[in-house]
Amino acid sequence: MTYLLDWAGLLVRWLHVVAGIAWIGASFYFVWLDNHLLAPADARGADPRIAGEVWAVHGGGFYRSQKYRLAPEVLPAPLHWFYWEAYTTWLSGFTLLTLLYLVRAEAYLIDPAVLPLSKPAAVALALGALVAAWLVYDGLCRSPLARRPTALMAAIAVMIAGLAWALCHLFSGRGAFMVYGSALGTLMVANVLFVIIPGQRELVRAKRAGREPDAAPGLRGKQRSVHNTYFTLPVVFIMISNHYAMTYGGRYNWLVLIAMSVAGACTRAWFVARHKPSQTRGLLAAAPAAIGGLTVAAVVIALSPWAGTAAGNSTVQAADAAPPGGRSGSAERVRVQQIIERRCVPCHAAAPRQPGFAAAPNGLAFETMAEVSAHLPEMQEQLAAHAMPLGNLTQMTDDERSTVLDWIRRGARP
Repeated sequence: MTYLLDWAGLLVRWLHVVAGIAWIGASFYFVWLDNHLLAPADARGADPRIAGEVWAVHGGGFYRSQKYRLAPEVLPAPLHWFYWEAYTTWLSGFTLLTLLYLVRAEAYLIDPAVLPLSKPAAVALALGALVAAWLVYDGLCRSPLARRPTALMAAIAVMIAGLAWALCHLFSGRGAFMVYGSALGTLMVANVLFVIIPGQRELVRAKRAGREPDAAPGLRGKQRSVHNTYFTLPVVFIMISNHYAMTYGGRYNWLVLIAMSVAGACTRAWFVARHKPSQTRGLLAAAPAAIGGLTVAAVVIALSPWAGTAAGNSTVQAADAAPPGGRSGSAERVRVQQIIERRCVPCHAAAPRQPGFAAAPNGLAFETMAEVSAHLPEMQEQLAAHAMPLGNLTQMTDDERSTVLDWIRRGARP
């Protein structure tokens, strides 16, 4: 069953990535298209209902795209819609969240050192976070703040920062990051499901009924589309962050999460600004890119080993402060080997005996000290960040963790 679950996770992850590429690609393209629209070259003969057009060359031919202010005189057939990419991305992502972080909450979601949650409580809190995030966000968008875009974005930013802080104080770092990413993804797909597509359907219904279309639903959909484009890069960062314990394993991982979200949103803002012909030059256009770059640089420096806060926890500092003398080298090596056999090998083995693992995580086996020596940097990073053992399933103590880290610092002679 564990083997089949691993295959299910792999195939669903594959689907998630493919659907995500389709959704994000379409989203990026239509934002680009909107921002490149120009008045028709021949204004005298142009249809007054057309808001703008853009010419492009691709695939050996020329394309002319036009956007109507509301709707054409006659609805064309076929009319292409874009929504299944979004729904498939969310459904596959939620399936992954369930397979990895809810079904295996004791390994991936719960960290007793953060909060000793029961499995049902952890699952309920994770699901509740997705629902609550949407309700608060949607409430803000429907409030009077909707008429003041800058104030609305500031309120949403505060809400999202609060979400990051709360999740990192409820779950393991890795689990908190993934629930946070799932919450942002839920906001995005709910925007499509409840606002953007209904607004488009209303336009179509109005034309079919011979009514003058109401611009309000389309404007609300445009607002949510803009929000979605700024959520995109933070969500992509979360999708890949689980491979890098340095980001989610620290004491202040919530600050890392907020900072990288700011960096992603700023980077996307820079791309959007570059798409507007009037904003492609000057310091104002480069400001979002500069803020994003400086934010990433600040995170890199804050998490760096030379800053003394590699994981933001006292375990590393205590290990570094340990004197080089003390217990005999031979006795220490035996002690380290015993710790690794008890706490690491149950999962990191050719045939793991820890329930829920069909193969060693990342293919790393630590059954011999030669195998351990070949992966000391990875082991040091994961132990220092408290990312391993997963959910501390094997109940490694702080003293054992310090012993192994101290041994690695001294040269780790097996």
